[in-house]
Amino acid sequence: MKDDINNMEIKGLKIAMIGHKRIPSREGGIEIAVEELSSRLASYGHTVHAYNRKGHHVSGKVYDGISFAKEYKGIKIRNIPTFRNKKLNALVYSVLATFRALFGRFDCIHYHGEGPCVMLWLPHLLGIRTVVTIHGLDWKRAKWGAFAAGFLKVGERIAAKYADEVIVLSKNVQEYFLYTYGRKAEFIPNGIEKPENKDDDVIRKKWCIRRDDYILFLGRLVPEKGLSYLLDAYRDIRTSKKLVVAGGSSHTDEYVADIKRKGEADSRVIFTDFVEGEVLEELYSNAYLYVLPSDLEGMSISLLEAMSYGNCCLVSDIPECREVVEEKAAVFKKSNISDLRNKLEGLIQNTDLVYEYKSAASDFICRKYNWNSVAEKTVKLYGKTYIIPNHIKENEGIL
Repeated sequence: MKDDINNMEIKGLKIAMIGHKRIPSREGGIEIAVEELSSRLASYGHTVHAYNRKGHHVSGKVYDGISFAKEYKGIKIRNIPTFRNKKLNALVYSVLATFRALFGRFDCIHYHGEGPCVMLWLPHLLGIRTVVTIHGLDWKRAKWGAFAAGFLKVGERIAAKYADEVIVLSKNVQEYFLYTYGRKAEFIPNGIEKPENKDDDVIRKKWCIRRDDYILFLGRLVPEKGLSYLLDAYRDIRTSKKLVVAGGSSHTDEYVADIKRKGEADSRVIFTDFVEGEVLEELYSNAYLYVLPSDLEGMSISLLEAMSYGNCCLVSDIPECREVVEEKAAVFKKSNISDLRNKLEGLIQNTDLVYEYKSAASDFICRKYNWNSVAEKTVKLYGKTYIIPNHIKENEGIL
């Protein structure tokens, strides 16, 4: 009977997702990825439990707007209470979510991000299959102090040692895991879907900006995104095109205050704070140019989205950006304000080149990255060493 089961197609797995803040939410790339992956797994007939953290939106409680429904897009939502202290929030969440999942009779627990992996050793010890997605080398991010960075590094080491499968979003991080830990990681980048472009109705009313009237930065306002470079470079360019900075704080209130002080010295700079829904879609749809000047990325979903809307993109030359854009976007030297200024100025003056990039971006990125493919590859990893789902074990008297 066991041989018959081993030859069956994998169906009806029960999977736990741990590591995101909340879904549905655009608080960060992890939240978007967990929602996109989980909803597809649910549509394939698998049972997915997503362990949300209770608490306010990372950009402030004014953006909460998240209901505590028990189900969303076929995903079963489980809410985990945590402390508001950012130093303890992730640790408490990881402990409580993992202990709760241990009693859920899951076929696989899928951790997202390095921090939550500090508890991965426990389900591993109990024989529960574990898969981890490393969304980036989080301990390198400037916003974290010594305690938080150390906590993240411990999670990374535990993931490398104990996870049944490690997924990474870039070849650069894949090489890092092999070199640092001798650990082979699977490269499964994020996906994207082709969107419908929108007119500029809402953004014209809110901020008096129109199609091709602005340069767009859209992302979390954190130091590693390089926004300070962009503000410095833009300040010295003579142009009527505005610079729109769309995004909110991510435990970085002091940094955001400094950035806004710098930007407010230039009347052409518009800060929208956190955006979603129709406003987000219109900002992507009508930008003249999208800029991602990051020093550090995992795999930027914002960059994928910008290209999917047919934007001309200007990105730093870090491997995680170059892997995505190939030759379909403009590139400047990381953290080099002078080079960023020159590239910005060149694109502002050369509309033909901008529209050449625009014409190729959407089809290129939507062919290259696909969420359905991500889900299919991930399911194969869940069952790489064949999992006999718990409901089959019970029916066949194996449990």
